[in-house]
Amino acid sequence: MKKLNILLLILFLSGSLKLVAQDKPDFWDDVQVIKQYDKMFSQPKGAILFTGSSSIRLWSDLGSMFRNYTVINRGVGGAVTNDIDRYVEDIIVPYKPRQIVLYIGENDVLKAPNGDTIFLRFKKLFEHIRSRLPDVPVVYIAIKPSPSRVQYLPVAIRANELISAYLKEQTHTAFVDVFKPMLDAKGQPRPELFKSDMLHMNTEGYKIWQKLIQPLLIKEK
Repeated sequence: MKKLNILLLILFLSGSLKLVAQDKPDFWDDVQVIKQYDKMFSQPKGAILFTGSSSIRLWSDLGSMFRNYTVINRGVGGAVTNDIDRYVEDIIVPYKPRQIVLYIGENDVLKAPNGDTIFLRFKKLFEHIRSRLPDVPVVYIAIKPSPSRVQYLPVAIRANELISAYLKEQTHTAFVDVFKPMLDAKGQPRPELFKSDMLHMNTEGYKIWQKLIQPLLIKEK
């Protein structure tokens, strides 16, 4: 133990220990916070699990909007598709959800070369979920048209088309097209649905989502 402490001290003084501490997957700390929270406050089994990126994470009135359902919010702000795939065993499987509502892919548009790449990432995530929870229905929310990312709309449109077509071939799935309802008559994103950053939605934006998602949710028996 003494030798180990000396080694840690050497690493710390040399700066190497800092590098070791930072050598963690993206959002590792966020997921650990979620897991610690779940240890303190047990979560209901068989709930509808909402997960994905910040549009889920920041859905603060999710519970009240779907008050007739038992829902759990496990969004991770800033996540891309591969991040959620990485943490399937941490923020999806343990809850034994009755249904999964997934919003992911929008952050991918910033670096993905095309919509096909985003689709392949989604397919990998979907297959991972199916391998662990084969009978759980999955609802996928289309990548939304954010005004601050208007230059990436062609990529989002392509990804949405591919994901929608793929899910039609799968069982117990649904694709929620929030993209078109969030466009104006000229086919441009509607800024009145967003906060000042023109990326995250306000209440009016979430109302559109609620209206489209709710008919697809499975009620408790």
